[in-house]
This record gives sequence, C-alpha cells and structure tokens, in this order.
Amino acid sequence: MSTVYHAKYYAHELTKQSTEDGVEKLSRSLFDASVDLNPHQIEAALFAFRSPLSKGVLLADEVGLGKTIEAGLVLCQKWAERERKLIIICPASLRKQWSMELKEKFNLPSVILEAKSFNDYIRNGKGNPFIQDAIIITSFQFANRKRNDLKLVPWDMAVIDEAHKLRNVYRNSNKLGKGIKWALDDTKKLLLTATPLQNSLLELFGLSLLIDEHIFGDIGAFRSQYMSNNGNLQDLKDRLRAFCHRTLRSQVLEYIRYTERIPITFPFRPTDDEQALYQAVSEFLLREDTYAIPKRQKVLTTLIIRKLLASSSQALSGTLQTIKERLEATLGSYTPEDDWLEKLVDLDEMETDLIEEEYNEVNDENEVIQPLNIEKLKKEIEEVNRLLNRARSIRVDSKSRALLKALETGFVEMGKMGAGRKALIFTESRRTQGYLKDFLDANGYAGKIVLFNGTNTDEHSKRIYKNWIEKNQNSSRISGSKTADMRAALIEYFRDSSEIMIATESAAEGVNLQFCSLVINYDLPWNPQRIEQRIGRCHRYGQKHDVVVINFLNERNEADRRVYELLKEKFNLFTGVLGASDEVLGSIESGVDFEKRILSIYQRCRTPEEIENAFKELQNELEQQIQSRLDDTRKALLEHFDMDVHSRLKIHLEDTKYHLDRVGKMFWSLTKIMLKEKAKFNDDDLTFTLVKEPPISNIPMGKYELISKDKKETGAHLYRLSDPLGEYVINSAKSIPTHLSEVQFDITNHPVRISVIESLKGKSGFLTLTKLSIDSYGKEEYLLFNGVTDDNKTMDQETCEKLFQCVGHENKQTNCSSDKLLTLKKDANRHVEATISKSLEINNKFFHEERERLEKWADDLVLASEKELNDTKVKIKEAKRQARLAKSTEEQHQIQKHIKDLERLQRRQRQRIFDVEDEIMDKRDDLIDELEKKMVQKTEQEELFTLRWTVV
Repeated sequence: MSTVYHAKYYAHELTKQSTEDGVEKLSRSLFDASVDLNPHQIEAALFAFRSPLSKGVLLADEVGLGKTIEAGLVLCQKWAERERKLIIICPASLRKQWSMELKEKFNLPSVILEAKSFNDYIRNGKGNPFIQDAIIITSFQFANRKRNDLKLVPWDMAVIDEAHKLRNVYRNSNKLGKGIKWALDDTKKLLLTATPLQNSLLELFGLSLLIDEHIFGDIGAFRSQYMSNNGNLQDLKDRLRAFCHRTLRSQVLEYIRYTERIPITFPFRPTDDEQALYQAVSEFLLREDTYAIPKRQKVLTTLIIRKLLASSSQALSGTLQTIKERLEATLGSYTPEDDWLEKLVDLDEMETDLIEEEYNEVNDENEVIQPLNIEKLKKEIEEVNRLLNRARSIRVDSKSRALLKALETGFVEMGKMGAGRKALIFTESRRTQGYLKDFLDANGYAGKIVLFNGTNTDEHSKRIYKNWIEKNQNSSRISGSKTADMRAALIEYFRDSSEIMIATESAAEGVNLQFCSLVINYDLPWNPQRIEQRIGRCHRYGQKHDVVVINFLNERNEADRRVYELLKEKFNLFTGVLGASDEVLGSIESGVDFEKRILSIYQRCRTPEEIENAFKELQNELEQQIQSRLDDTRKALLEHFDMDVHSRLKIHLEDTKYHLDRVGKMFWSLTKIMLKEKAKFNDDDLTFTLVKEPPISNIPMGKYELISKDKKETGAHLYRLSDPLGEYVINSAKSIPTHLSEVQFDITNHPVRISVIESLKGKSGFLTLTKLSIDSYGKEEYLLFNGVTDDNKTMDQETCEKLFQCVGHENKQTNCSSDKLLTLKKDANRHVEATISKSLEINNKFFHEERERLEKWADDLVLASEKELNDTKVKIKEAKRQARLAKSTEEQHQIQKHIKDLERLQRRQRQRIFDVEDEIMDKRDDLIDELEKKMVQKTEQEELFTLRWTVV
C-alpha cells in the first residue's frame, strides 16, 4: 500500500496547471475524454494553447477530421483549470450536436440558450442567462440579437463553429459578424472551419479580424500587400502560421480509416389521383392573396407545405386540417396569429432552421390589415376542404410501396458486406413517420421498428425508456435529463433490438449511429447541409462498413428530378469517402436561403423548359462559387505548413499513450489510498465498489469503473478526474496533513526495473516537495523535488519522481538535523529560482513574438498610407502626360485643374503619413507597454511535505 505522501504528490501532479508545449499540457482532459483520440487532434488542441498572449486561433482541418473533438479538448482543459466562462456560437442546427458531444465525450455540462430558454431564465429571476455553471451554446443569430448581454460576461474562451459564415465581417453590411465581433472583442477565441479560404483572400483577413484586429493592418494594406499582381504570398503564409492550423486527410490516413458511400436511387411513379392532388395544391400555393397563408410568412409557409406535399398525403392532410380549422375560427373574429409558422413546424416537427430564419425576417409592423371578406373566406374554406378530402382518400401512396423494395435491396447490400440488418429512415414529417410505422408493421416489419423524434410520446417509446431506466438504475449512464436519456434509450434499443429506426430531423443532430450502414431519405431535403448531417449520423469515423444511401425520385415531377441531380452531381452528397466537402457546403451561406431559391423555381416555373432554364441558371451560379479560382492559392497558403507532419503526429501518439497510462496509474493509486476505508477494489479490471458514503452529498453508492479508451459498458459508474467523487478524492489528498515521517520505498517487489532507484537500494536520505506558482501571462504551477542521500549526494527531479512510482510504507515520525534541513532549503530555493528564470525566458519569447506581430501590424498601416501617396503620384504623372496631348485649350484647362487638385491631395497625404506614423507608433507602444506590465511575475511557493526515505 502506498502512503499519504504519494497521495498528496499525485493529487497536485494531476491538477497542476502545466505550461509544457507537449501532450502533458492536455493530460487531464485527454484522460477524462471518452473518445478515441487521433494525434492530429491533440496537435490542434496544443496549437490553441501555444501562446498565452494570443487572442485566439483558427483550426481549419479538412472535413471529417474531428474539429469538434479538438475544440472539446480545449474546453475540457479550460474547465479543468477552473476557467469556466465558456461559450460556443454555432449554426442553430448544430446546437444539440454540440451539447451531446460535450456530455458524452467530455463529461462537460452545457446549456442551450435560445429565445424560449433565455426568457424562461429571465422570468425565473436570472439577471443574465449567459452566466451559468455550464458551457453556453447558442446560435449566430441569437448571439447577435443578445450581443449587449453577451458583452457583459468576462468570457474565458469563445468557440465559433463554422466560422466561415462570418468571414465577411470586414464589410459594413455584415451586421451579424460585426455584432458578434463587438460582443467578443476582448475574448480569447477558437474559430473552427474547414473552409477558411473559399473565394477571396479577404476571407482570411475577415477571419483574422474576428480573432484580433492587430494581426494585419487595415483592408487597404492587406489588398496592396497580398492581392496585387506581385502579392507576397510567402509573407502571408508566414503570418498565417501564428494563428491558423490545418491538417489534411491525406496526412492522417495511417490513423483514420474511411469507408465509402454507395448511392441507390429508387424511382417511383405517382398514381393519377396522387398527381392530381399535387397539381391542385401547387395551384393553390401559387395564388397571391389567400387567408390560408399569412402574407408576412408566405415564403416559409409555402416552403413547409411543399415539403409536406412531397412527404405523404397523411402529412399533407394533417396540415390542411389545421389550415381549415384556423380559417373557420377566423370567421368568428379576425385576429392574425403571429405564431402560425411556429405551429406548422411544431406539428410536423420540421427542422428548427426554418423557425430561426423566421425570427430573423423583418416583419413590417406598419402592415395594413385589410377588412375581412366573408364570402372570399367561405370559398377558401370550401377549397381547402376539397383538397383535404382528396388527400384523405389516398390511403397508401406510391412512394411507400417503393420503400418496401428499397428496404429489401438495402438489407441485401448489408448482407453482402457483413453489416448488421439496420436501416435509418429519415422523413421531414412526424405524421409521415407515424404513417410509415403503421404501413411497415402491416407489411412484415411488425416489432422491428423504433421511432425517433423530438417528443417520443408514443407508448412504445415510453416502454423502451422505462426499461432502460430500470436497467441502468444507480448508474452514471442516467444523466437526469429526460430528453437526453430518452435519446440514449432509443438509440440503444435500435442498436440491440430493432432493425429500423424511422426518424425526423431531430435524429440528424448530435446522434452517433455508426453501427448502422443503411440510410434511407424517404423525404429528401432541399438543404444540402441537412442531407450531409443525416448521412453523417452513420457515415463517420468508427464506421466499419460502406454506407448505402437510398433516395426516392418522383418520375412525374421534372423539378424534383433536377433538385436530385443538383444535390447528387454538384454537391457530391451520396458518393466518395466523405460525401460533400465543407468547401462545397461552405459555398452556401445559408441552407434555408438555398431552399428558398429552389422554392422560387417551383413557384414561378410551369413548363419543363422553364424548369430546365431556371435550374441551369442556379447551377451556373453554384459552379462559380464551388469551382473557386483560388484552388492553387489555397494549396500554397494552407496545405503545406510543415513537411514533417507525419513524424510529428507519430510522436504525439506515443506521448499520449505514455501520459494517459501515467495519469491512469496515479489516479488509481490515489483513489485506493483515499478510499481504502470506504471501498473494495479490484485491480484486475480497475473497478471498485463504494460501500461507505464520503462526507459530501450526491455521491451514489455502488460499482465504479476507471475510465479508459477500451472500456466496456458494464453498468458501473464511470470514474473520472472531473466527477464529484474524483474531485473529492483529489481535494482530500491535497489537504491531508503530512508530518515528517520515514517512508520505505519497495523496489525489490516492483513489477518493472527502475535502474536509478535500484542503485539506491539499501540507502536512505531526505527529500522535500515544493509547489511553485507563477502568475504572469498565464498561471503556471510546478512541483519541484529536492533530495539528498545520507552521504550528502544530491538527487535530481527525475530520481525523486521515479521513487514515487514504487509502493511505499510509512513507518514512524522522525526528525531531520538542522544541517540537512538547511541543505534541502537552499537546494529548494535554487530550484525555485532556476524555474522562475526558465519561465521568464519562455514568456520573454512570447513577448518578442507578440512585439514582432505588432510591429508588422504598424508597418502594414504605414504602408497603406504610403501606397495612397504613390497612387496619387502615378495619377499626377498620367495627368501631365494627358496635358501634353491635349487638343484644345478647354481640355488643357480641365486637366490642369485636375493636376492642381491631385497635387493638393498629394501634400495632404504627405502630411498625413507623418501623422499616421505618429498615431500608429503611439498605439503600438501602448500595446507593447501593456504586454510588459503583464509579464511581471507574481510567485508563490509552498512546501507540500518533507520526508525521510529508505529504499528496500
């Protein structure tokens, strides 16, 4: 058994704030993460911590390399270091995914803030809902809307996912980007994007502005230096190195295996009744002025009804019934409903992007409400009722019959590749979901289906949830959130007990279904980003098989055919090892805007020729965006930062294994020491059973399993450093009293040889452990050993650390001569001084890097002023040439007047250069002075223990 000295050392070692450049910096977050880490992700996370003076970095790995995990590691480390004012700003569709990833992979709490939850917090008395004991997750639009509240929080870090959506922040028209930039101006930022450079070098300038205004000069300086014919791309590349990190898929093939996507298209031909219904509803949607569709939300309401029309007659009839009831209610008293669109979306559980978009639509508050035309309203009710009866008369449609063949084909493909008989069917409508379940139940799949949607209030889902709760009672698998636990229960049921999951869009967010290899898009969204999210639930790393993607194609609808071709051929969604690239998806600023473009074609085009021409026009626009002229520039700037990346990643992998093993051993040993009276331990499988409650609340009794990368699901509580029990163990060990006692370290029975300790066998001496804290650019903590043998030979840091790898036995309290204590004290002080000097040297390096960056920023601005002057000189020279060639006195007079204006401008510009130089240099010097003040070190040292040691 080891001693309280081991426990105290381990506890401080596991929680010290390290300034190391290597993997040790992340050792605590790496250990707590429930994810198979790849070395490029560790390298990216370390890059984010490279300089304490940096105001942020851009992580720009190619798509599919796990930027979410990279950011999660950074957030996990910040959380471990008690820097917990953290926020993630991302597209609305990714909020749930972020929340689930943080919980499942990093055990980090999060709160999603949007209009409803924000207002609920305010009503419950919370002054600023952005201040929480959890990581805040919110959308771009909401962050901008609440930018004043956002700015009031002293954030420790902000993660901006899909940062390319804000890349035009330098434009005055980009209100969204400017609002978020202003709110987070003084915050350290982590930007994530696979497409840092899409169409223009100015996008890199825009992304740099989001991080720090002092990376480059102004936009004029950037243009003149890097965007002219003789632009200095090598200099730009050198400056990008400081804040941009990018890894390519080709560089990590040794660590990540990718599978293929195999597309299958199932054509179906609607019956005449189905086609007649489609035509009738389409004509109704084309009408300019109806009570059924409120004018203020006409575009998005029409978009939703068209989606339901393509989904199923059951989904359509439900919506038509709702429209009819609203119109009938209007006959009584005419009051426009502001939440009409929200009700439509909620009823069928369509994607929340549409609602988010509706919140951002500018509604005309001064819109004049026309008097109600009773006769017109009655006729409209009759018309809607006729459409409703038509929809209800179609019991089973052609597409659902095609689904039976699609499932059969898909399962045959699964059998060929040895994959499980699992199918994930996506629909855009909850009503269609219920209809498909009934239809498949009646056609051979009864008892083999599970539903997945936002509420799961059906009886089958409730039973699955109840059984899951009973099975995992007294386990850490139960999160306490019914929504999260219901999702976990349904996914586990799909994995273990059913063949088919029918899912609405809620399953496209934050769900890992890599055990399934068949994705069926029963309804195909027009939004390519949504489709990629759907397929990405199954086609992700960890997937062992190729993923079959089945889509349906309406043979009687020319527009549907062209949409499918566009998604398949231009976005490459259904083929390849990674499907649509972020470069392609990133070319669409907004998925909802793209859907609106397609809707406008459905709404305005009547003939096949009109449809053909409209889609050709849209396709040409896309090709200009996707086939960027910057391919060569992108490669030159972003794809070859370091030719030694392969060997460096290998080193990261080896270091990670070593540190994880070291942390695991220390944490296990520490736990055995601190819980020896409260738990029974099994060293073989690294589990223990807590039999006596520790003196803190909310610690469940029962079996615990030490977290590991190859852990099995045993139903035990997962034991990590960040769990309440883990934190109790660490904090207790730190405060445990350690008097001067004798400790025998056993090298004889140690399982592996440690030669430096074996050379001390039979010898004795004293050692002391000092904790040094340095507060400068960042918080640094060091554990400094000093030791001496009885024959006055000094022991170095490494020897003392290895001594604590051996089992120890505390014998008795003892004394130490004043001479020995004085020697140890002097050695400890020298060790502290040397460490402070080393820290100062490292910080000095950061200072000079930052100073050099500010010098370049100042040079950029001066250069821009000089360029203006040079441009004016060129204009004067050209004007004088024209004056010599003037053919009339009047022309000569006009040119001379222009030359005088240019010469006056030239004199002003010359004077302004001096003023600008003074202004810029003053600003630069002020910034450098601030850096120098921060570099002043505040140090604190504490003796943790002194002991007498003997090696046996």
